[in-house]
Amino acid sequence: MSAKCLRLKLRRPQCLALNHYSATHNPSPSYVLGKGLCEIATMSVQVLAAEMAEVELKDVPSKELTPESHLTTKADDKEIVESEPKAVATSASTPTMEPIVKTGDPSPGFLIPNTKMPQASAMKRTDPQQNGGEAFVNRDGTVAEAPRLKKIQFADQKQEFNKRPTKIGRRSLSRSISQSSTDSYGSAASYTDSSDDETSPRDKQQKNSKGNGDFCIKNIKQADFGRREIEIAEQEMPALMALRKRAQGEKPLAGAKVVGCTHITAQTAVLMETLSALGAQCRWAACNIYSTQNEVAAALAEGGFSVFAWKGESEDDFWWCIDRCVNLEGWQPNMILDDGGDLTHWIYKKYPNMFKKIKGIVEESVTGVHRLYQLSKAGKLCVPAMNVNDSVTKQKFDNLYCCRESILDGLKRTTDVMFGGKQVVVCGYGEVGKGCCAALKAMGSIVYVTEIDPICALQACMDGFRLVKLNEVIRQVDIVITCTGNKNVVVREYLDRMKNGCIVCNMGHSNTEIDVASLRTPELTWERVRSQVDHVIWPDGKRIVLLAEGRLLNLSCSTVPTFVLSITATTQALALIELYNAPEGRYKQDVYLLPKKMGKRPSSMSTHTDIHLHPSVLNPLSHTHTHTHTHSVILIRSGLSRGSQ
Repeated sequence: MSAKCLRLKLRRPQCLALNHYSATHNPSPSYVLGKGLCEIATMSVQVLAAEMAEVELKDVPSKELTPESHLTTKADDKEIVESEPKAVATSASTPTMEPIVKTGDPSPGFLIPNTKMPQASAMKRTDPQQNGGEAFVNRDGTVAEAPRLKKIQFADQKQEFNKRPTKIGRRSLSRSISQSSTDSYGSAASYTDSSDDETSPRDKQQKNSKGNGDFCIKNIKQADFGRREIEIAEQEMPALMALRKRAQGEKPLAGAKVVGCTHITAQTAVLMETLSALGAQCRWAACNIYSTQNEVAAALAEGGFSVFAWKGESEDDFWWCIDRCVNLEGWQPNMILDDGGDLTHWIYKKYPNMFKKIKGIVEESVTGVHRLYQLSKAGKLCVPAMNVNDSVTKQKFDNLYCCRESILDGLKRTTDVMFGGKQVVVCGYGEVGKGCCAALKAMGSIVYVTEIDPICALQACMDGFRLVKLNEVIRQVDIVITCTGNKNVVVREYLDRMKNGCIVCNMGHSNTEIDVASLRTPELTWERVRSQVDHVIWPDGKRIVLLAEGRLLNLSCSTVPTFVLSITATTQALALIELYNAPEGRYKQDVYLLPKKMGKRPSSMSTHTDIHLHPSVLNPLSHTHTHTHTHSVILIRSGLSRGSQ
């Protein structure tokens, strides 16, 4: 090889050099070997290896070599033996790697440890005492052993990656591969899926820095990460922070013992810390097995809150956490903040005496409100309850705008689907359905709507959506979204008729809208694709894509806008204060709606438009009526009645 060709090879990328020589030279074994290694590097294989053959080198005068070539040559020796690099550098002590280019070889340079090669003569011998190991005879007559060839394996040689030691604990092969594509998505799974071992939190004994162990979470060591997320959330929750600042001096919740069951996120953490600043004691569990942010739960536990939740709970874990939250010797809750009604029904069924001593219930989901109305209709509701879900702020902001933004986020993170041109059916055109339809229509989807309420159905038509029955379009749609709050909306009959690859998800609170239980049969195969994404495969090969096992999509698979949740959380806090400080007899054993005047306060506090409102709405802790209870402040003289606004 000429020096000109050698310099060209050194100045261009190795892969380009291969293409250049392939056009002008006959491919040699070393060229084929070099090309293979280049392809391996391009594919980013985790473990690189190959048994390298010894290459004979052609003569090149050493004076023609440039310093940048990093060659190891001998003027009178035309052979060189190279040692292969290790596949993966695992520590800082690994020798640095430098490229080496072999004269007469059109293959790319390989990496060798930055160590000195023995000065060898042209004579090379094999030492039978060393099992075929090669050695060189130096000029002074001494024998030096050449660097040994090291073998490593390709991935197709079935190397088990999960047996490699790591610093972050044990992870199975399926977990490290299946979930790796979702570990980096958002805060909903931010520090959850990639930093903990497989030990159940129920089997761990954890304590915070103050020695308190009254909690059960995934990993208390994640508290610092969670604290940063809470601080970010505080910046986007002006209404709740304003309420905390104005009311913490009067402590309107002093003596309140609040037991809560909601999504444990950074936004909920700000609410819990606000309630604590207003004087309440709080114990909390999660209302959804997938929505808990483990780092936020750790930050709350470090701050002294009794939290019992972690992401990926089993059904048994879910009820165990609720029971641990409620059942503490010497601790009697007097207020309930619920999302879905699970906590309320657990106390009602298992601890009836405790339930009778509750002063008030605040419920924020349509599912939980329906369950409260059922208890009230049966005459079994023995405490007053506040329906936050149907308040003007919850309906107009949380249900509409929150879902309008989070539906796209949840679908993108889980399926990477293209929305343009997709046919989508949205079951239900309430506030959640309105938000989902508006977002999908804006992205270019063809949206159908199913609705049984005549007013909402007419609204869907006026908004430009085609009103259909589900059985009319179930064979042709690409995405099915439920958001009714009801049960058995999408039953097995519809699931059987769906097209191959149809995406099925739920935007309602409960996991009963999609008949997931009917899919757990022997003839159907479940295949986990990634976190919160499953393929359900029929015997004929047809498959549907089920997200979050039919649970709430946005909080299970993505995140929700913090600013909107600030309005809802403030409304919940105001409802708790109102029920806790209400004089006896104001609220009977029934379900009440939050009045519009009280609902306007979070909005005014969020937009800083207090000066345009009536004085009774201006101050969230207006002393319009007081009584003799210590620290008690009644927010508004409302005279609430069921169904009033």
